[in-house]
Amino acid sequence: MTEPGGDQERPERAPRKRPAPRRSRFTRGFMGQTTTRRAAILATIVCALALSIAVPLRTYLSQRDEVAAQERLQAERRALVQRLEERKAQLADPAQIQAEARRRLRYVMPGETPYMVQLPGDVGVESGRQPTAPAGPEQPWFQSLWNSITESR
Repeated sequence: MTEPGGDQERPERAPRKRPAPRRSRFTRGFMGQTTTRRAAILATIVCALALSIAVPLRTYLSQRDEVAAQERLQAERRALVQRLEERKAQLADPAQIQAEARRRLRYVMPGETPYMVQLPGDVGVESGRQPTAPAGPEQPWFQSLWNSITESR
């Protein structure tokens, strides 16, 4: 029997829960991060990806340009080799060699009489050479210098 003012079983009070402050869904987002923080993280990731792609891309582009230049050089050299092979085939003919010797070296066959035709403007000029300038007055250089000084007064 219980006494009127005695110990009665009282239900214990549960601790009062404080209501969580209401935050806008725009200020807190994924994994409890703010929008600004998410944007900063995203910008950092994008910059890291751009930097990690930039160096290999630059290397690829420079190597591609170098390969194209080498291919052009190779094509030019192949064309040169082709021309030289054709010239070699031409010079394999003895008649061609004889014609080249007559034309370029002015060779004549034994018993032939060579003739050189000179036109009036070609006096003293050999074909294949530049004409020399006519010689000036025959005086020493210091005399020319002195005359130019005295004439300038």
